[in-house]
Amino acid sequence: MGPLDGVRVLEIASLAPAPFGCMVLADLGAEVLCVDRAAGGVRRGQPLGAPLGRGRRSVAVDLKHPDGPAAVLRLVESADVLVEGFRPGVTERLGIGPEACQARNPRLVYARMTGWGQDGPLAQRAGHDINYIAVAGALEPIGRPGEPPVPPLNLVGDFGGGGMLLALGVVAALFERERSGAGQVVDVAMVDGAALLTGFVHGMRAAGMWSDRRGENLLDGSAPFYDTYETADGRYVAVGAIEPAFYAALLAGLGLDGEDLPGQLDRDGWPAVRARFAAVFAGRTRDEWAAHFGGTDACVTPVLAPGEAPGHPHNTARGTFFTADGAVQPAPAPRFSRTPGEARPVARISDDADAPWLDWGLTAGEVAGFRAAGAVG
Repeated sequence: MGPLDGVRVLEIASLAPAPFGCMVLADLGAEVLCVDRAAGGVRRGQPLGAPLGRGRRSVAVDLKHPDGPAAVLRLVESADVLVEGFRPGVTERLGIGPEACQARNPRLVYARMTGWGQDGPLAQRAGHDINYIAVAGALEPIGRPGEPPVPPLNLVGDFGGGGMLLALGVVAALFERERSGAGQVVDVAMVDGAALLTGFVHGMRAAGMWSDRRGENLLDGSAPFYDTYETADGRYVAVGAIEPAFYAALLAGLGLDGEDLPGQLDRDGWPAVRARFAAVFAGRTRDEWAAHFGGTDACVTPVLAPGEAPGHPHNTARGTFFTADGAVQPAPAPRFSRTPGEARPVARISDDADAPWLDWGLTAGEVAGFRAAGAVG
């Protein structure tokens, strides 16, 4: 009953960003059918079981079998969206590229998830999240001055600039199709998405408010009021007291509102302020500080490990996490007042292996023929 209820998405199995984008679409109500490998699919084992594989059924197709592409093209006839994550040109060589698919279904939205995009000098090169965000200018600013840049897990390229942008691109193309009646190809590149996420940095640079020297900017950890501090138990709190009123609440909470400290925006005084903050925060445990600042607007919160986050009272109250398929996982987001999303079970080959094929418009004879030929697992 999510807002995408009735939308059919055909996913060609791949890793990380495309499955995440399809998970988002499935959470929002789309019916996602994954075309998995006929032998040893990528989806049924960890770590891509739950949650990245949730919300779909799965069928097994040998795309290198002469009849494999024909089986996929039959599914395309009933699809609204196809998502693939191969290097440019691979689906064309397999016989399931945009031209072949849209010949069968002109309304099809064909979404292509790559690192470098469908063209450009790096399009055929291998890469991973760290490479894409490096070229996008999103990696270099992250880290301490005088130290190497710090990879932000694979959140910026794979999931933020990749899978999330994939889901947005698909929804936008579907919306446009309601006016034009025609599908189109959506070229989703992680380097493009990571660059898009740095938009605010370019805006601040243009206004003379951002330095390209790492660790010298308001939001990169150089300001003592926007950083993390170690506590007495070896854990950390996060401080984000940017606005003057929030900074005043921070000083009051630390018992420093009466001290003669440099001004909040006095950059020359930041090292002294940081040292003073660090000394005070080291006097209590993380959870003691969390409780101490809990009722204030000082913007001080505990730094939680992934395993701790589901137990935080705010996350518990909102149901931000849940447990299913043997794993704790984030709940669908965003939230809708009339058509809430739902996290459905992890992808698997159906117990009734013919059911997905029949539901997507093939006849029992066609399925039997593909299976007898060895194109379908």
